[in-house]
Amino acid sequence: MAAAPKLLRSIDHGLLSFSLAAHARYLVGGAEGERARLAYIDLEKADLDEADLTEAELSGARLRSASLRQAKLEGAILAGADLRDADLEGAALTGADLRGACLRGANLAGADLTGCDLRLGPQALLDPKAGSRVLRHAKRPGELDHAVLAGAILRGVMMAGASATAVDFRRADLSNASLSGAKLHGSNFDGADLSHANLKGADLKGASMGCAVIAGANLAEAITAGVDLSLVMLATPAAHIDGQALTDVLAAHEAWCESGGARGAVAMLADADLRSLGSLAGRRLTALKAPGANLHGLNLQGVSLQGCDLTGADLRASDLRLADLRGAVLAGARLDGSDVRGARLGPLALAGGRLMGCDLNGASLRRADLRHADLRGVHLRRVDLTRAQLTGARVDAPETSR
Repeated sequence: MAAAPKLLRSIDHGLLSFSLAAHARYLVGGAEGERARLAYIDLEKADLDEADLTEAELSGARLRSASLRQAKLEGAILAGADLRDADLEGAALTGADLRGACLRGANLAGADLTGCDLRLGPQALLDPKAGSRVLRHAKRPGELDHAVLAGAILRGVMMAGASATAVDFRRADLSNASLSGAKLHGSNFDGADLSHANLKGADLKGASMGCAVIAGANLAEAITAGVDLSLVMLATPAAHIDGQALTDVLAAHEAWCESGGARGAVAMLADADLRSLGSLAGRRLTALKAPGANLHGLNLQGVSLQGCDLTGADLRASDLRLADLRGAVLAGARLDGSDVRGARLGPLALAGGRLMGCDLNGASLRRADLRHADLRGVHLRRVDLTRAQLTGARVDAPETSR
């Protein structure tokens, strides 16, 4: 019996460059443009950093150890592709078809995989002589084991039944993800957002979920042996603290602000969970004391938080547009994915002409939207601004003191 034809084909550098140039013309509707058709092409260790492969056909391609940092792969067909040990840090993969792709050991830190299809699904090639043949790699398709997805955007991703053991999902956004029946044992979900994710029947044995958000997630029949769920964020708690309604505590604080301290009292909300409030938009909360508080996903548009203490607070996915945070202490706070457009984070003028700068030392602002924010005088040592948007932000910082 004759040997089956070889599936993978090689490509020389010149032809690859020609194909990428034609694809670039295709994307803008230019003359002689043609979609890149690189299915079953051997691109092992290829340098494709920042390449625009939007909507490219890469089914079954061998991209093992390839460098695709910051590459554009939105809507690309990568079904059955071999991406083992590939570097996809910061790549844009929104809506890409990764069914049956092998991503073992790949680096996808900070990548955007919103709406990707990562379910199992080995590819088949119809050959006129050999008939339909399944493309197989050294490891079975559909594998994410040992991959790095720290800080990745995986909203609504389809990973039902996928194998993703010992994966680094720290701070990843997996909200509304489909993970039913997925093999996730030993993975690290610390600080990840799994709100409203479907984890029915998923294997989470030994997974780390410190400070993960699982409010609204479906954990029916999930295997959670060895998982410490004591620090996860579950459903929104009751709106009380120390027997007092949070609404009354904040009303008293606003009265204190408006009366210059003659009425009301400063709100002491250390480590309080404020998510049940839903919105604090436009509220006057100057000098609020809320270190370690949980404000995840809150509407804080236009709120006055001058001089407040939010050290180590959780402000992930919060809406801080046009908020006044002058002089606020946000050291070590988490603002990943927050919307801070137009916010004022500059220094706060005090008596005697002193200026109190906003403290963001050690804060995490991964994927935060800081367009047109006022960052003058802000303390920004050790701040994580990975993939943050800073267009129009004012960062010419004068000397400030506390």
